[in-house]
Amino acid sequence: MGEQNLDTLADRVAELIVNAKRVVVFTGAGVSTESGMPDFRSPGGIWERFDPEDFTYQKLMHSPESRKKWWQIFKERELTTEAEPNQAHLAIAELDKLGKLDCVITQNVDTLHCKAGLAEDKVFELHGSIRWVVCLSCGKRYPSEQIRARLDEGEEIPECESCHGILKPEIVLFGEMLPEKVFEEAAHRSSSADLFVVIGSTLIVYPAANMPIYALESGAKLVIINLSPTPMDDQATVLIRAKAGEVMSKVIQWVREKVSGL
Repeated sequence: MGEQNLDTLADRVAELIVNAKRVVVFTGAGVSTESGMPDFRSPGGIWERFDPEDFTYQKLMHSPESRKKWWQIFKERELTTEAEPNQAHLAIAELDKLGKLDCVITQNVDTLHCKAGLAEDKVFELHGSIRWVVCLSCGKRYPSEQIRARLDEGEEIPECESCHGILKPEIVLFGEMLPEKVFEEAAHRSSSADLFVVIGSTLIVYPAANMPIYALESGAKLVIINLSPTPMDDQATVLIRAKAGEVMSKVIQWVREKVSGL
């Protein structure tokens, strides 16, 4: 995509944002990979080195070996709270400061939207968050770094200190339901949007990928910013095949100028 064409498309997105009343941003792995977070499904990702079948909720509950493999991933910092927000995260946070963001709905578990400056009540984490580890028996929650420290000290399968129950990072595993209240509110926000902006998602993971469908069904315009094709490309008002950070840094520049000119 040429520089001039990208500028033109980014300007169109900015125009849509400025003229919209309820902008919902939906983010996927393509946003977080630019901060060094792994995309589980891409070539070289975690699921090329580990079998996803070993990481279902059912396996975690009943197989110590599966729990050992899971905590190995955790110890090796494949999922980390140490990553920093990139240009895309910062641009989205600035949309909020400019009064042009209703909320972010994200498939990512890395908490980088909040780290970029968004309030927690503005971010709906459909697949949970790596900031906490929870006991499946008594419900006690531990900061992730506390459990990671225990792994670094030699524990292979950490248990709850209170009841010796099974611990699980507070993210949604295969075979596990999405958090009901979060999903319902995200669906409501999607259906109430007049502009729905997809950034860095292939829109193939359900039920999260229903969100842009809810938005379109309610009359919203759709923007898709993603490097690879999605099943909804032909329904987008604006489609941009480029990196999230590159696009959003241009979009926010145009939005600033247009807002200041009003």
